[in-house]
Amino acid sequence: MELPILTNTTCCAPSTGCCEPSYPVAILGAGPIGLAAAAHLKAYNIPFIILEKGEAAANVATWAHVQLFSPWEYNVDSAAQKLLENTDWQMPNKDDIPTGQALREQYLLPLSKLFQEQLRTGEEVIAITKLNTDKMKSTNRANQPFLIFTKNGQSAKTYKARAIIDATGTWGHPNPAASHGVLLPGEQAAHANIDYMIPNIAAEKARFANKRVAVVGGGHSAINSLLQLVSLKEASPQTEITWILRKNRVEDALGGGTSDELAARGELGLKMKTIISENMIHVETPFSIQSILEKEHGIILKGADKKIGPFDELIVNTGSRPDFSFHQELRYEVDPLTEAVPAIASLIDPNLHSCGTVPAHGEKELRQREQDFYIVGAKSYGRAPTFLMATGYEQVRSIAAYLAGDKEAALDVKLALPETGVCHTGIDGCCQ
Repeated sequence: MELPILTNTTCCAPSTGCCEPSYPVAILGAGPIGLAAAAHLKAYNIPFIILEKGEAAANVATWAHVQLFSPWEYNVDSAAQKLLENTDWQMPNKDDIPTGQALREQYLLPLSKLFQEQLRTGEEVIAITKLNTDKMKSTNRANQPFLIFTKNGQSAKTYKARAIIDATGTWGHPNPAASHGVLLPGEQAAHANIDYMIPNIAAEKARFANKRVAVVGGGHSAINSLLQLVSLKEASPQTEITWILRKNRVEDALGGGTSDELAARGELGLKMKTIISENMIHVETPFSIQSILEKEHGIILKGADKKIGPFDELIVNTGSRPDFSFHQELRYEVDPLTEAVPAIASLIDPNLHSCGTVPAHGEKELRQREQDFYIVGAKSYGRAPTFLMATGYEQVRSIAAYLAGDKEAALDVKLALPETGVCHTGIDGCCQ
């Protein structure tokens, strides 16, 4: 199936001056950033489609039980809010801190319903190229529309687009447990007993209760998983909990405590400090996993000079990485260190920046060698854990302005945040 050409005519690439029958802008992903991109394109009356491999905000549904750090004020896009306020929707209390479920049900799903004509769910993008133009060909390349191939079960479809906004994120593409970053056969063999998400422990009590459970990771996602396990241990006291970190000191993972300007974030670290002092969990740090061995009596983790375990279950909260597999026929670039969009790599380097110190950036910084192709949201940050939704909203606002020809608005990037930034509990990698 091929999307038909729209009847109006606009330039397929604003900088080329070409005016052919126009195709829509294709947004990949119907999460917070993809839906915000749709709202900004709609504000400029730019035709668009949204291609989503699951349902709208499907990734958010997997962490519905997790509470964000940031209040509603920083989680709702401005253009989306304007669209929603034209319906019977009401903005939640801006100071309340939502869960993933609240974010999805009270904001993202109502927003997605406004784009029912443009939203194609169950459409997984498997490749993008240029019409009649492979990666090597330069002649007339900018004037050719993008060609997008998708699959839905056994069926395949083809779409054409004037521009691409890839907002597919990194969630669902976790880093391995092994410290060297390679998913080895041993870890793959143990997959039935490894959870790479932030599991809803209360809903999966039978899996974890009275079991030997290890949580791998030094960020807020790992802390969230640990706190849930500690609650489970109160009712199931035979549950054994081990926290495995690469950090030299466990204190380095506990955050700012009472001095943290985001109280919800600081509270997590304070809770963990108390739990550790009461010996409710065992901490292994520093420990770098070299390999995973699945034995009859459980999972063994091998380090450089010792082995630990056995464990019945592993929860691996070590961050996520982007999937570029469907970009192979496009001329795109990523930073070799962070796998971020090159121009913003130095702005988001977690060795230098936290969420709050990442400067605002927009279309100009997100440009790729492939004209009118943009990687946005958490995926634009690659493996860096400093992304936040408010930054993504400003990215797509700027890109929509540029695609509409409003270059002044595209360059006028702004981002107002609290001094320490607005981060949430590790979803999309923020503030690990």
